Amino acid sequence: MSMGRNSLAVALAGLVAACGGGGGGGGGGGGAPIAGGGPTPPPAAATCSLSSRQDFAKSVIDEWYLFPTLVDNTVNKANHATVQSYIDALVAPARAQSRDRFFTHIASIAQEDAFFRSGSSAGFGIRLSYNTAQNRVFVVEAFEAAPALAQGIDRGTEIVAIGTSVSDLQTVASLMASGGPQAVVNALGPSDAGVTRVLRVNIGGTLRDLTVTKTNFTLDPVSNRYGALVINDGGKKVGYLNLRTFIDTADADLRAAFADFRAQGVTEVIVDLRYNGGGLVRTAELFGDLLAADKVGQVFSRTTFRDSKASNNSVKNFAAQPQAIAATKIAFIGYSGTASASELLANAFIPYLGNNTALVGANTFGKPVGQSAFDRAECDDRIRVTSFKLENASRQGEYYTGLASVFPRTCAAADDISRPLGDPNESAIKAALDFLAGRACTAITSSDGQRALSVAPGREPLRPDQPNAAQREMPGAF
Repeated sequence: MSMGRNSLAVALAGLVAACGGGGGGGGGGGGAPIAGGGPTPPPAAATCSLSSRQDFAKSVIDEWYLFPTLVDNTVNKANHATVQSYIDALVAPARAQSRDRFFTHIASIAQEDAFFRSGSSAGFGIRLSYNTAQNRVFVVEAFEAAPALAQGIDRGTEIVAIGTSVSDLQTVASLMASGGPQAVVNALGPSDAGVTRVLRVNIGGTLRDLTVTKTNFTLDPVSNRYGALVINDGGKKVGYLNLRTFIDTADADLRAAFADFRAQGVTEVIVDLRYNGGGLVRTAELFGDLLAADKVGQVFSRTTFRDSKASNNSVKNFAAQPQAIAATKIAFIGYSGTASASELLANAFIPYLGNNTALVGANTFGKPVGQSAFDRAECDDRIRVTSFKLENASRQGEYYTGLASVFPRTCAAADDISRPLGDPNESAIKAALDFLAGRACTAITSSDGQRALSVAPGREPLRPDQPNAAQREMPGAF
């Protein structure tokens, strides 16, 4: 997406990103250039000094930030040793109102493009969650074609200790006790191919010491093991689709899954977005189209920028797709790591399905806004600035405290990692089936009136303080 020295790319016109989980910095996405846009005037210096890079970030925020009155213009850039620290200080007033919980950030152009175009990243190929009460870390998902799964590490495996060799293993309990989740992140090492760690794991009650080397691998957005299934629920066929992230390569998988649903006469669907932190809005739009053969031409979403950029406002209508079904009931599975494009998709169906759609699991992250991308190619800098809000056909879009606050129906369920994803007896999937069948379920509640329990009581996705592109979009990925 590079456009030359001091050039810009704003992610709009259907390629805009509305992604990112929370904690440790959420955001990200992919985009493409459109005519115009960009800071005025452009940065004067064509260098990559810290000061020049900070100036570029500030110029983008000044022109495009969705909440211009919530920018702290008194911040002194000289007091900040990184671009991200400076950005965080500038938008702190918006963050204090839960409007920008680390959504606005700097990223690597090369790293982001590799992830959004093909799902390419480096790591063990697992998602991790942690339990603060017990100081334990578990694998909640393992990716195909990645090193961890090849060694038998899969959903439900506990990471007991981490080291560079068997002789220097540190227990996860001691790491958590001394430095919290970030100490575990640090022990796992950088997200670079070739980094090797010894992991003491508990697989089915058996302790094993495994040497695992991080490699570059390509993520399959819809798992071939459990990503798209047709579940027989008492003679009724229910479509189940688990989307890991909204990236370019998801499109073919989504079309194939819905072609199968259509061929089998499926009209009730479970959309499992439990670990999906977001991604490309255009992929969310395609997903919506595939669920809405009977809604072609009606409003899927509204995208609204600040007043000075109102010329970029748009309305996305449902479009006809040859593989589409007319879903009559949809259960969306989500937890605290479910954010942005995932929430956009779920929110879009509330005006049309009402009580025939539900949020199952727990409350979601709460990100009804998206980012535009501005590149400074010579520095490999991409500034992702929160620049637009997302609303459904009824103009609902103020779910900063999570989708549980706007969904007409909710069903609470734990994320049961003792069972594989796609298993109809897994707690969240079972609750979703209960909703679709009209059976009783327990509503999602929260002790503070806003946020419900996330993955399970006391368990959260493991997130680095400084996540890479894959970790922003896929909470817990390592």
